[in-house]
Amino acid sequence: MVLRLAGPLQSWGEHSTFGERDTLRFPTRSGIIGIFAAAQGLHRGEPLSRYTPLRFTVRVDRPGVHLTDFHTAGGGLPRELTVPTAAGGRREQGKDTIVTRRMYLADAVFSVAVEGPDDLIGQITTALRAPHWQPYLGRRSCPPDQPLLLREHADDPVADLRERVPLPARTPGADQVTVDLITEEPRASLPAALARWRSRPDYHRALADYARRPA
Repeated sequence: MVLRLAGPLQSWGEHSTFGERDTLRFPTRSGIIGIFAAAQGLHRGEPLSRYTPLRFTVRVDRPGVHLTDFHTAGGGLPRELTVPTAAGGRREQGKDTIVTRRMYLADAVFSVAVEGPDDLIGQITTALRAPHWQPYLGRRSCPPDQPLLLREHADDPVADLRERVPLPARTPGADQVTVDLITEEPRASLPAALARWRSRPDYHRALADYARRPA
């Protein structure tokens, strides 16, 4: 199948800590699987091994703008209304405000090819048409634009990214549109001359200067 991940805000964390919530510049494997798990109604802590056979290829149609939100919680409130602690009490006086910095991609657009067993793909597409819980783009505050599901049954979804899914508008004066393709492992179908592979925790990235003339 082929997905379109677009919305006002997205956030795909990789090394987030309590006070610093980062985002990569492209959707992560864990983040996309989270979309499927929410749509299928999986509860927190349930095993996700059913998604192991899936393989993802991401096309960066619009990289978006990197934003940092300076976020506070619990400040300026009476003690009984401030942030609760794990022990069941409230934070100490003078420590009641929690400060975090949360990173987002604004106005980004990605097309994602999802490959896997036919029965699993069918179950996921059925759930995406009528999700159990609202899918979101990395964080609950980031709902996706529609359409989320571009193609339910694609014989070769990666070929669709390269040849059929419309490309973003080209820059005025340019005769080509250049996009990045990011995949989990080298593919024989991706021209070797275009791919420069390097390892990441979530992806082997092909930052390919992949260009084709718009139709």
